Amino acid sequence: MGIHECALKSRAFNALKEVYDHRSEALLKERSEGKKVLGELGCDVPDELVIAAGMLPVRIYADSDRDMTEADKYLEYAFEPVVRAQFEKLVDGTYSEQIDYLAISNSTDIDIRIFLYLRELKRVEPEKPIVPITFIDWLFTRNRLHQERNEFIIGLFRKQLEEWAGHEITDVDILKAADICNKNRAALRRISALRHGNEVRITGSEALVIIGAGLFMDREKHTELVNELSDEARGWPVIDAPRVYYTGANQEDLRLYEMIESKGLVIVGEDTDFGERYFNRDFNLDYPVIRGIVDRYMLREFSAKKATPKERMEALEREVEAAGAQAVVFYTNIYDEVATWDIPKQIESLERRGIKHIRFEKMLWPAAKNEGLEERLGEFAEEMRGGRS
Repeated sequence: MGIHECALKSRAFNALKEVYDHRSEALLKERSEGKKVLGELGCDVPDELVIAAGMLPVRIYADSDRDMTEADKYLEYAFEPVVRAQFEKLVDGTYSEQIDYLAISNSTDIDIRIFLYLRELKRVEPEKPIVPITFIDWLFTRNRLHQERNEFIIGLFRKQLEEWAGHEITDVDILKAADICNKNRAALRRISALRHGNEVRITGSEALVIIGAGLFMDREKHTELVNELSDEARGWPVIDAPRVYYTGANQEDLRLYEMIESKGLVIVGEDTDFGERYFNRDFNLDYPVIRGIVDRYMLREFSAKKATPKERMEALEREVEAAGAQAVVFYTNIYDEVATWDIPKQIESLERRGIKHIRFEKMLWPAAKNEGLEERLGEFAEEMRGGRS
């Protein structure tokens, strides 16, 4: 299954896939045209402020086929493999050619540690090709005191962006950028609607391309292409396959999704930062601009690293129901212990509601390194089809 012929014949989809498949080239092109590019590590860097500063926000991502010389030198082996590969590119000079600045949010404990390591490296080895860095230290507990403190922190981030951009970021700039982001999220929700329910027309692999391209290109151009594609995809054939929901490790490329869907399943949703969680909750344009940013990032759906197991269980219940999923795939990489804390309660909830699941833990990265993975997925797919091959 994976990517269908109808998607490959679409002008809009091919334009998105070109960016998704050639991210480095897209960033180099933006910089060659005079655009300042800000890399984001962690999922809680406010795109609205970055766009308001006149910069292009892009997501830091890993390459699985590169040597880990710098990561082996500076990081413990207990860092998640994807994080090690991201660190490698930040230190070996790759990203110094593709981005101008780096913003790191405390979305996970690992992100915090990467910031501390990079900051110390810049201090003791200033010759390292590491771009200027800033850190966003959110508090995610939902109370008034933390909201006020977060507004102060985002105000500091605004000042840092103004310094890097060389001009003031006005409230009008922020509201304009917030409207751009809200329209982009609305376009992506149109795609999401074509994945949910009984009439699924877009595969998970196609959705990853559509969502992921927006992490590396101009947001307004992305919105235009996504809306064009949504209009086309409404006429695509309905996908007749067992519907599964994915939760666990972020998937920065298509390999795992294509493996799952090659077994005759279709992924109808996910709660990852490269998936549907990315466009959860809008910026409230009626709020003061800093309050609007804090409201959006503080109150959107919980991620594994910022919520209790009970909160994560309830979030998964809502999302599986909304997607119309018939089963859930749990998939966590080696050394990703935090996400596994949620899984027992989530499985209890699924079993009470008669929803099937399959669980993969301590997986190697990339997915192809795992012996027996394809076989287990094939067996699960057959079970979902009721024994029909």
